[in-house]
Amino acid sequence: MAEIFVAPLSDLGEGQRCFVEHEDQVIGVMRVKGKLVAYLNECPHQGGPVCEGLLIHRVVDVIDEKKCHRGMDFDPDTLHIVCPWHGWEFNIVTGASAGDGQWHLKRYQVVEREGKVYVEC
Repeated sequence: MAEIFVAPLSDLGEGQRCFVEHEDQVIGVMRVKGKLVAYLNECPHQGGPVCEGLLIHRVVDVIDEKKCHRGMDFDPDTLHIVCPWHGWEFNIVTGASAGDGQWHLKRYQVVEREGKVYVEC
């Protein structure tokens, strides 16, 4: 297994992203809720550049005590990344598809060492 240098740790503030190429693949590394995550920049749907997508909070239905729909809101605890090609959403922490948990982003282990960020490939 190889360790690939991504960037200095200081380059990855909250919500920021870096990309690194390894063997004809692009890996996106980002800091979310203080933690670093890394995924193959390829949507499992049709190969779109998923790591370049918008980060949004999960949309949830608001249901009242009578089980009536009262609109929609955002879940501040769950962040999704949206593939820019077709809008597929993935949980940024787990990599699981929001629509169908059988689809996942390919995840890489992130290593922080001596002020630098690496991914294990």
